[in-house]
Amino acid sequence: MIPNLSRYLDRLYATIHSRHEVMVEEFELFDNSAVAGRTSELFIRLRFWDGSLLQVEEALVARAFAIVKVRYNYHYQRADSTQVFRYDNAPHYPDLPGFPQHKHEGDQMLSVPAPDLSQVLREIDRHLCPDT
Repeated sequence: MIPNLSRYLDRLYATIHSRHEVMVEEFELFDNSAVAGRTSELFIRLRFWDGSLLQVEEALVARAFAIVKVRYNYHYQRADSTQVFRYDNAPHYPDLPGFPQHKHEGDQMLSVPAPDLSQVLREIDRHLCPDT
């Protein structure tokens, strides 16, 4: 595994496991980084105390000084499976500024850069505990 990718994954793992109230249902890494031009893919499912779920998918390429998310989605839903929000870079809203990066929130499509997992977890905290 490429060192930058290893550091990135170590940070993700530490972020997830620092959250004692979160149950890790799945954490899979498909490491194709040894093959030139291939990506490593990550799939995570996190369950929260209220039954809500965060599903994370990232396809990563290690560059000289950075990890590039070539494909990603962070899908957060309530226990009844209704979507709360979803960040992704699927190329289906070409008229949005910052295409293809965007966020689904309710009926809105917002132009936003790719978030970090820690940002997404803080946003979920605001949904779980809105008065804090």
